[in-house]
Amino acid sequence: MPMLKTFLSAVKKLNNKDLIVFDLDGTLAPSKSPMDKEMSELLKELLKVKKIAVIGGGKYGLFQFQLLVCLKVPTALFHNLFLFPTTATTFYRYKNGWKTVYSHKLSLKEVAKIKSTFNRVFKEIGYEHPKKIYGELIENRGTQVSFSVYGQDIVATLGQKGIRLKEEWKNKHTPTKMKIAKLMQKYLPEFEVRAAGFTTIDVTKKGIDKAYGLHQIEKHIHVPIKRMVFIGDAIFPGGNDYAVTKTGVDNIPVDGPEDTKKIIKEILKVA
Repeated sequence: MPMLKTFLSAVKKLNNKDLIVFDLDGTLAPSKSPMDKEMSELLKELLKVKKIAVIGGGKYGLFQFQLLVCLKVPTALFHNLFLFPTTATTFYRYKNGWKTVYSHKLSLKEVAKIKSTFNRVFKEIGYEHPKKIYGELIENRGTQVSFSVYGQDIVATLGQKGIRLKEEWKNKHTPTKMKIAKLMQKYLPEFEVRAAGFTTIDVTKKGIDKAYGLHQIEKHIHVPIKRMVFIGDAIFPGGNDYAVTKTGVDNIPVDGPEDTKKIIKEILKVA
């Protein structure tokens, strides 16, 4: 649990925060899996006293599957919840249903360039894909193009075994993933490239990352960054949560959902 004890003592000082921002995959829920009942109950209690934003690399369908379907709350509480799928390239808020506030779509030409650059990098470094692939390796998510080592559907197909395979790959091959991401950024300076999750690399339009998402919260929800706190499992150089540090937001790194639960419980004590 990275620096968890330090931050659990500091969290008591966060009762002046109006909005809690969470990463989704690896922070609120296991990789591409639904959050559990305990997390749902904790978020329900938190929504009663704080605004919550969730920023993740997954598309809106995954937000529905991992978060919304599991979150059993009165409709009125959805007005305190704000969703930023595909690394804040889209924004949804609740107004008689979940409505799109903005969506920064990639053109077909941009998508084709990103996909061809992935293949260029794979060839350049001699990268070999796993023998067994589950779904698309490189997915066009509309506002984001995402490469996943085992394909997009490994968890949907294999469940816990799929998560274990992803974790094993991450533990052995993260330097390879970072090398691919670094070369992608070199060849695509007009885009943003980030290592995400256990086995994923995301590419979006330039200037759109989780820091962008925090600024959109300021703009649309009228909560200044100094009154937010960000909680995520990839707040390290090269991680897809690291961009938030550019904003100066208070942040708490976690190792997974169990760490997140402990922090939410501490926040509820002082809320």
